[in-house]
Amino acid sequence: MPADRQPTAEPIADLSVVIPTFESSGTLEPLLRSVVPVAGEVCVIDGQSRDQAATAARARSHGARFARAPRGRGTQIRAGCALASRAWLLVLHADSSLPAEWAEAVRAFVAAPENRHRAACFKLAFDEDSWPARRTAALANLRTRLLALPYGDQGLLISRTLLDEIGGFRDLPIMEDVDIVRRIGWRKLRLLGSVIRTSADRYRRDGWLRRSLRNGLCLTLWFAGMPPARILKLYETVASTGSARPPT
Repeated sequence: MPADRQPTAEPIADLSVVIPTFESSGTLEPLLRSVVPVAGEVCVIDGQSRDQAATAARARSHGARFARAPRGRGTQIRAGCALASRAWLLVLHADSSLPAEWAEAVRAFVAAPENRHRAACFKLAFDEDSWPARRTAALANLRTRLLALPYGDQGLLISRTLLDEIGGFRDLPIMEDVDIVRRIGWRKLRLLGSVIRTSADRYRRDGWLRRSLRNGLCLTLWFAGMPPARILKLYETVASTGSARPPT
């Protein structure tokens, strides 16, 4: 079954899906069709987009909740988690798509009592089958297995209990995905059997090698202790020499 078709799985009542958006009205529809029929609630948090009215209309037409927050993925996710009311949270990027079996993978994870103090992410794939796409996804999945450092594109499934224990998402302008998984800890992070597909548009626009090198530079600077605001400034400086848009 195509990834963006409405799944037939039974709802997971204890699950809130949080989707931060920025200029996402054109890419949000397939993800909403996948998650709204399954999740107990879906919260779309827009970061002051120019197309926020269209995003709001699209979200509400599917029965999702909609709210606004200052731009910045960490800030938006934090706002979405505060809005969400269920015991489990699944954070997804708006340009992602899910396969038919995603719900069963999530259901099995949340059903295990011991996982209340664990988190999980999906295996990564891109929406194109080129060699650079397969290589980048394979390296990301290897990094997840060996270092417990998934990309935010891989989603994050976490219980409210664990999220509260570690202090929630922080209001960071960049690197919010690395920050949260480092505080979760590698012993508590699991890789789900299901695959999430993310848009390769950023890599196609910037170049697969250039984009990967820039991501690696940001990660290195983060672990070297550079403040997130300075990493973002450097990212924007490097991006301005090409066609890249700063992350949201």
